Amino acid sequence: MGGDDLIDLVDPELRPRLRSWSGDWLAPQLATRADARFSDPDWLFERKLDGVRVVAGRDGGDPVLWSRNHNRVDASYPEIVEALAGAPERFVIDGEVVAFDGDRTSFPLLQRRMHLSDPRAARRSGVAVHYVVFDLLALGGVDLARLPLRVRKRLLAECFDFTGPLRFSEHRRGDGEDFYRQACARGWEGLIAKRADRPHRGGRSRDWLKFPCLSGQEFVVGGRTAPKGSRTGFGALLVGYFEGDALRFAGKVGTGYDEAALRELSTRLDGLARRDSPFADRIPEREVRWADPELVVQVAFTEWTPEGRLRHPRFLGVRDDKTAAEVVRER
Repeated sequence: MGGDDLIDLVDPELRPRLRSWSGDWLAPQLATRADARFSDPDWLFERKLDGVRVVAGRDGGDPVLWSRNHNRVDASYPEIVEALAGAPERFVIDGEVVAFDGDRTSFPLLQRRMHLSDPRAARRSGVAVHYVVFDLLALGGVDLARLPLRVRKRLLAECFDFTGPLRFSEHRRGDGEDFYRQACARGWEGLIAKRADRPHRGGRSRDWLKFPCLSGQEFVVGGRTAPKGSRTGFGALLVGYFEGDALRFAGKVGTGYDEAALRELSTRLDGLARRDSPFADRIPEREVRWADPELVVQVAFTEWTPEGRLRHPRFLGVRDDKTAAEVVRER
């Protein structure tokens, strides 16, 4: 689709917001966690997915995939690259790569794909992935970021074919509270609420809010305890989050690992070994092997204790798509 054809699809009063797109990277918009659910006709509500954020683009050549940190991830998801070969010649779209376990998205399942850098190995993994697309940032040489989200999503639905591994992220408008109850009853991760009439803004803002059904977030690993009994590798990971420049201790994560995860984490932490604790808090543990706070992991848990520790934490996977400096306590 050319720029002139695209302009014809945009309401005349919005056309002055359009700009030419030079092929540059467009950073994704990020959601802020919130707990007060609401209903509002000025907001769109979409399913929250348990996957990895991927921005896809094309500037006349082959489609490419980037992580949210602007790292190329084409090799991990070759079938998505192939599916986008039938898309327009110039575009930038934003979405989430997921693996489904039944009707639910499974981050542990996706782990078997997201770290593979050989397309042949990715295809042989046995894990099918889908790219759920929820935003259109540029098309046909036109930068759409200044258009309202509701218009960008309409153009996305009209200008792309969602077949094979490509899926369009459906939404509801206005009724967030009832949709949230349904989402949690279905075992979903939660909802994302988005201001329908706002332009795209790269980075985190309160124009996008996330309402999780289950507690969970990323944490930084600062050490590991010694294994006990028949356990190999380590006993538990010591994890935390940043508060300014200080790494605050959030607790120990001792469940959720299989043998492959124990081996991989042990190897990676061996490369980050240090003599002293990276935590700003006193850690009441013995036989700890400390690590530079660089490795980010996803952890599920039931709640925060009054002391600021995780209750019933469970390891879900490694997050190479996020940097340690980004990890703060989500409130």
